[in-house]
Amino acid sequence: MKEVPSTAELYLDLLKSCLTGLTFPCEYRPALSANNPGTISAVFQKAVNALSLGLYRRVAIDRNARANGKDWPAHAETMVGLARLNMLQNAIATIVSENIPGDLIETGTWRGGAAILMRAALEAYGDRSRTVWVADSFEGLPKPDGRYAQDRGDHHWRLKSVLGVSLDEVKNNFARYGLLDDRVRFLPGWFKDTLPAAPIGRLALMRLDGDMYSSTMDALEVLYPKLAAGGYAVIDDYGALAVCRQAVEDYRKAHNITGEIEQIDWTGVFWRKG
Repeated sequence: MKEVPSTAELYLDLLKSCLTGLTFPCEYRPALSANNPGTISAVFQKAVNALSLGLYRRVAIDRNARANGKDWPAHAETMVGLARLNMLQNAIATIVSENIPGDLIETGTWRGGAAILMRAALEAYGDRSRTVWVADSFEGLPKPDGRYAQDRGDHHWRLKSVLGVSLDEVKNNFARYGLLDDRVRFLPGWFKDTLPAAPIGRLALMRLDGDMYSSTMDALEVLYPKLAAGGYAVIDDYGALAVCRQAVEDYRKAHNITGEIEQIDWTGVFWRKG
């Protein structure tokens, strides 16, 4: 007989479907955009923006791309896909069942989807003590500052209109799911400034989604020493971005970390601290 899912699992499965936008067959995207093939030329885009016409077209979701975290949703709270969300859920279930001490943190949250799931999973599994920390500039990625040659020429900072999501919007997303409370704490600013000063004691899970070498290294250097034995280090961009992968490999080599890196999907990986 097939095992019946628990109420917690049913709730989290529905939440993941909502956070990824897979609950809905279509979404609305700007009708007039240089990024939409077949739409009016970018020559007219400034005029359209100035007039605030708000013209949108209904577009079917590519469910395979969305489930695998290979598109940028127009409205959904996360772009990471189901495999990475499933891994987070399973890791938190293990953390609670094995009583691994510490809070949870996400560095680089976009619209907040993965962090929302983290807070929801704690609630679903009956944990009432841990805090979910959400670290982000809330204005996109930093312009390379010269500290690391690996980031020379990085262009993510130019994508503020896509990657820069305000703190108020992220808070509103938490609130819409009934998950904004004093166990969610926000760290607005660049990681190099906010993480060293953050009042974080111990961590059971750290999810890094900083894209750049500097953002990844800044998070590893401050947070990994706080990760408890058995805790999870989760890296979102390991497969997709070579500079992120290099930062992880450089840090692991410098600190003699030998825990096996496990693949989540085409880009996400994790390992458990020994």
